[in-house]
Amino acid sequence: MAKTIFKSSEKSNFILNMTEDQYAKLATFGLLTALFAVPLANIIPEVQKTVTYSASAVGLAVSGVICMILAMIALIKKYVNGSIILPAILFAGILGWGTVSFYNGYDRTVGFYGFPQRGEGLLAIIFYFCFFITAASIKRKKAVNTLLIALSALGAVNSLFSVIQITTKEFIYYSYTDIAVSVQTIAPDGMSQSPIFLSMVLCLSLAASLTLSAAHENKVIRIGASISAALSGFVMIFTRTLAGWCGLILGILAGIIALFASKKPKARLLSVAAVIAAAGLSFGICATVKSGDYNGYHLFDGNILWEDDAFQRASASGLYNPKSVEIDDTYDVYTYINEKTMKIIKDNKLYGTGPEQLVYPQLYTYGYRSANSSISDIATVNVGTFDKVYNEYLYTAATRGVPSLILLIGLLLLTAASAYKKFRKGGDINDTAVFLILICGILMFFITCSNITYSPVFWTFAGLACAQFSGKNENTSKEIKADKKNNKAVSNK
Repeated sequence: MAKTIFKSSEKSNFILNMTEDQYAKLATFGLLTALFAVPLANIIPEVQKTVTYSASAVGLAVSGVICMILAMIALIKKYVNGSIILPAILFAGILGWGTVSFYNGYDRTVGFYGFPQRGEGLLAIIFYFCFFITAASIKRKKAVNTLLIALSALGAVNSLFSVIQITTKEFIYYSYTDIAVSVQTIAPDGMSQSPIFLSMVLCLSLAASLTLSAAHENKVIRIGASISAALSGFVMIFTRTLAGWCGLILGILAGIIALFASKKPKARLLSVAAVIAAAGLSFGICATVKSGDYNGYHLFDGNILWEDDAFQRASASGLYNPKSVEIDDTYDVYTYINEKTMKIIKDNKLYGTGPEQLVYPQLYTYGYRSANSSISDIATVNVGTFDKVYNEYLYTAATRGVPSLILLIGLLLLTAASAYKKFRKGGDINDTAVFLILICGILMFFITCSNITYSPVFWTFAGLACAQFSGKNENTSKEIKADKKNNKAVSNK
């Protein structure tokens, strides 16, 4: 007889009677929505310019609510135990201090829901916490394998949509036209809002794809992963961003490490060679056309992150000030926003500016707007302001205070240590892939920042790094019978 509460029916107590295998299946579905919901929602504003990117937040809300329920089930079933407890406490601390920062911030509406076209306020952090807890509570490695394949597929669909953008020059926000020679340079953003955010997703997908192509036993999966990896390599160069190049290098290194760690035939390095060849082809194509005012290949980080994304797409900041920063100099752009952010941190050490409110302390005029204008209208008339610093560690300290940064570093170190411990045992493709994906994500955070397209993926795999797998055979009749027998014994007592 199954467990019940107050003599209620068995069906009404499905949570109490849920087995680890049943939870793993539900959790896998929830985490799949975390990976795909926002990218799929992004397609709407990509193809229909009259729809704003606020629609993307709907995708995050759907997946977030699903995983919130699953995280609550995990807590009820006491799946959050052992080595998961301390990382969970640290993440809860990040959420708790984020709430304090939200309370002391400039704008509580933006602080909770996020900037209208960004959607990464306190509510998003709550959802990330739920993704992390749900993933950390999974006890079956089969779920990890499913999510790895899904991440590889996510890279493929993002890359395919990017190829459509490149070849048709449709559905694109990021283009640079040289009027003299009538040449249009395209920087695809795929289903990820920005070429930089796209590069972040493709970095993790590339690491997953190359690991699968190097070590998976299924030939069909290896071939599919190799194709996804090659597509990612091709598109990452086309993003014309520092993140694209760094993500490509990290992904390739992850693939090589995975191959040697798994001790598979060296012939499988052909998948790595295919990525390099695809990237080389992409570079060759880009170098043959005039890019704006430049001949050959050129990075457009400054234009992408400041003018095209923050100012035009998101209406979250003003234009850059050409007297303060050379927009075509990638090093100068990142140096400028990093140094200015450090000053903001110095003035807001404890609480930060409030979640997603980095632009607020920079505002100095209403321009021709009234005091009652929306923050988007006000921000866009303040020249020289920006709403994102492309270093997640600086961004965390600036918006949610130094205590949040300390908690974040502690959480990442713990998850990395847990993943490395499993990786050292060797021989398991799932443990290898999760460790390499996590390390790639942690390193990418030094030159990129959190966003609702990338962060659900990262925190899902950070949670998997902390998961305590049972080691039991999956979906076996013996296990099902054993669960029923244990339930009957408890009921008799």
